[in-house]
Amino acid sequence: MPNHQRADRPWPTLVILALAMGGFAIGTTEFATMSLLPFFATSLGIDAPTAGHVISAYALGVVVGAPVIAVLTARMPRRTLLMALMAMFALGNGLSALAPSYGSMMVFRFLSGLPHGAYFGTASVVATSLVPTNKRTQAVGQVLLGLTVATIIGVPLANWLGQAVGWRWSFGVVAALGLIALTLVALFAPRETADLQSSPLGELGALKVPQVWLTLAIGAIGFGGLFAVYTYLASTLTAVTGVSDHVVPIVLCIFGIGLTAGNLIVPRFADRALMPTAGVLLLWSAAMLALYVFAARSIWTISIDVFLIGVGAALATVLQTRLMDVSGKAQALPAALNHSAFNIANALGPWLGGMAIAAGFGWTSTGWVGALLALGGVVIWGVSVTVERQTSTRYRDLCPNEAD
Repeated sequence: MPNHQRADRPWPTLVILALAMGGFAIGTTEFATMSLLPFFATSLGIDAPTAGHVISAYALGVVVGAPVIAVLTARMPRRTLLMALMAMFALGNGLSALAPSYGSMMVFRFLSGLPHGAYFGTASVVATSLVPTNKRTQAVGQVLLGLTVATIIGVPLANWLGQAVGWRWSFGVVAALGLIALTLVALFAPRETADLQSSPLGELGALKVPQVWLTLAIGAIGFGGLFAVYTYLASTLTAVTGVSDHVVPIVLCIFGIGLTAGNLIVPRFADRALMPTAGVLLLWSAAMLALYVFAARSIWTISIDVFLIGVGAALATVLQTRLMDVSGKAQALPAALNHSAFNIANALGPWLGGMAIAAGFGWTSTGWVGALLALGGVVIWGVSVTVERQTSTRYRDLCPNEAD
């Protein structure tokens, strides 16, 4: 059934709210882990660059879990799948709260990351099925608002909780949020039967489309810059900006406000001009990440810059819709792979940023690393646009009557 015929489904707002709650739980753990890095590093007896590997382990779980789960569950009813993914997520975070060592923490963070991509991919497909075609990016953005609001409320709260009573409580709260999201999905998500036309092989067919790979590469490289900076933001604030630990949650909240503002505003432009919007976001990110190097000395300038970096994160929403446009009937796998791509960025950015810090270039060197990664995304975006135009031109030449 076409999307515009589904716009009159009962209670679409409650469905999206339930899906966004899962995003809130996921966003809290994904970004709060970065802000809690100094605390669990000390507790587990490791230095900050090594603690960054824990974040990379979560990202690796997303990268592995998203395609595997999406393919294996191609025929599972989406409501059932969303509930199972939230249960898995809650379990992984509950175990993270109990991790006795660095090694076990690595394993539990990997397990926590497994449902991440498949959840957002499935939630995005469900959300876009409720709205007209020309509002798909806005629907995806509304689901991802759960993640962005997490950076305003969930992450600062988790950071405060980590300082007040210990970082383990932060992961325990995230596990509870996962169970709340599971309950809301059970109550409000559409009760649909399995799609018998879907199949693992059908989903894998999307991997034959070059534009799918180019879109994923834009996210994997271009988004790495944000994670390079954000992972070490707490340490930069205390070591370079010279603020106390109590100020860190405020700056993290400002970053979250930037994320939310971008996700509210940018999708409206993207629904009119998708790829031009993606290109502008990449250039914006490159500029703001380069400014970070100079802004870090003052709490006022770094706060403004962190807000502007957050606005550029709307790229995730834009590329989610792009994948739906270029992948044909196989929606689940590409939608999930979008989050694999961004968590490749989540692994790549902290790794390269950690290398720059360990090499003695200082905490602010993550800004230069980030800017270069964003420019790498611009290059891939240019290739994608060029290939698409050439393909379109060849099609018009071969089938002039159909093109008209």
